[in-house]
Amino acid sequence: MKMRILPLLVCSGALAITATVQGQGNSQTEYLDAQKEPPMLGIHWARGFQPNARAAEEAKDAKAALGTRRSPNMTNHGGVIMPQANTTAIFWGTSWGSYSGDKITGIDSWYQGFSNSNYAKTSDEYTGTNGQVGPVVNHSGHLIDTSASSGGGSTSTILSEVCKVIKNNPDPSGNGYYAVYTDTPRGNAGYCAWHSAGTCSNGVRLQFAYFFKLDGDAGCDPQDTTTGHSQGLAAIANVSGHELSEARTDPASPGAWYDSQGAENGDKCAWTFNVPSVTFSNGTVWKIQGEWSNAAYTAGTGYPNNSGQKGCVDGH
Repeated sequence: MKMRILPLLVCSGALAITATVQGQGNSQTEYLDAQKEPPMLGIHWARGFQPNARAAEEAKDAKAALGTRRSPNMTNHGGVIMPQANTTAIFWGTSWGSYSGDKITGIDSWYQGFSNSNYAKTSDEYTGTNGQVGPVVNHSGHLIDTSASSGGGSTSTILSEVCKVIKNNPDPSGNGYYAVYTDTPRGNAGYCAWHSAGTCSNGVRLQFAYFFKLDGDAGCDPQDTTTGHSQGLAAIANVSGHELSEARTDPASPGAWYDSQGAENGDKCAWTFNVPSVTFSNGTVWKIQGEWSNAAYTAGTGYPNNSGQKGCVDGH
């Protein structure tokens, strides 16, 4: 969901890169303080949560549309897309240093299998000023920061964490995507995850995303009973599909692909599942929401979202 009002490999065999990061230089803090807070994009709302905030431009658009029936399809707003995604997972929080469950290895496998999967190809129809969305994901593995994590209410805080961990050296292509998985529970926040974009001190655009710890969180649980993954892994895997698909098709403000209400392709199919599981290119299986396809809606070949609009596809 586009929100201007801020709330509150082809490398499937890549080895994981693991590091423990301590400290942060004043120069990076000062640099980020001088930047405007990046907007939260692609907010994955918890089940049943109905946000009442709209960006000024979206509210104006909706007002102009009164009395007019609009197509539910997304339109191109003239921004860039991600022709490919160069991904790194960042696990942030004190508990990750001694973690022995399936989330770290599972998330690495998720990104590796996403690349060239039929699920990734559900977003390939979209183009931007810099080309066409492609299904390739180059996953470099994961980094671990065992300092205390924070909630997701401040995008600049999460951007600062990314810049610290990657040492202010994002992927130079502008296609870097850094997914920050914290051990902070969601609590009373109305959302499970979001994505955004910004720069570190070298000025290269990067995409980043934030994920709460969703263990035992009914509001963000896909209710996976078939894949064998832990509930916590299943929950962050599902919202990872939402955020990465949106970052690829609408990575940065003012944006590329979203509909008249500001909904991106993941928003439009949130909490809708066509099949019990989807198989990725590395053979792993995941319970994962579909993504909106303009082409499928126009052809009448998609499955319905929660509004009954048949434009969702999952590549199964």
